[in-house]
Amino acid sequence: MTGPSTRGINTVLHPVSDLAAAKVGEPAKEGTMSAKKATQKSGKSTTAINTKSKGFTDEERAAMKERAQELKAEARRGPRANKKKADGESDVLAKIAEMPGPDRAIAKRLHAIVKASAPDLSPKTWYGMPAYAKDGKVVCYFQSAQKFKSRYATFGFSDEANLDEGAMWPTSFALKKLTAAEETKIGALVKKAVS
Repeated sequence: MTGPSTRGINTVLHPVSDLAAAKVGEPAKEGTMSAKKATQKSGKSTTAINTKSKGFTDEERAAMKERAQELKAEARRGPRANKKKADGESDVLAKIAEMPGPDRAIAKRLHAIVKASAPDLSPKTWYGMPAYAKDGKVVCYFQSAQKFKSRYATFGFSDEANLDEGAMWPTSFALKKLTAAEETKIGALVKKAVS
């Protein structure tokens, strides 16, 4: 910390431990607490000035708006439990239809796999993505590559899924295409998730 200037010479105030060794009016020696603090402060202020937090991306903001709309739609539907599954199915199919070609093909196939593997799951949209819920809570979802400008699509599971396996297990999978092997693996994971 620099003190008042006397005749063009800057004086440095030292912590109590440095007062015994320092002479009044001398600048802080390299390695003393005062010199370190000055360096730390200047580094912090430079970093804070040069970096700006941009917050959420446009895609993330859009997903949050979609989620707000989904919650409003669910509230409007109210206790129509029988119609809810049909409404959710049409919402999911509409979202799938909006996807670009490769993602749309994967999403259609995943929709069929999830329905066949766990018919009790209810289709619904979740942050604008096709998702499948048990008792109103999302168990699994499909995120197209285009959703967040990613290089691959993702099939993921929420914490509601019963996939626990030891102390660590995967909760989402990157998808570039679906082969018979992936379809079998996904079907087994969905069955396990709802068990």
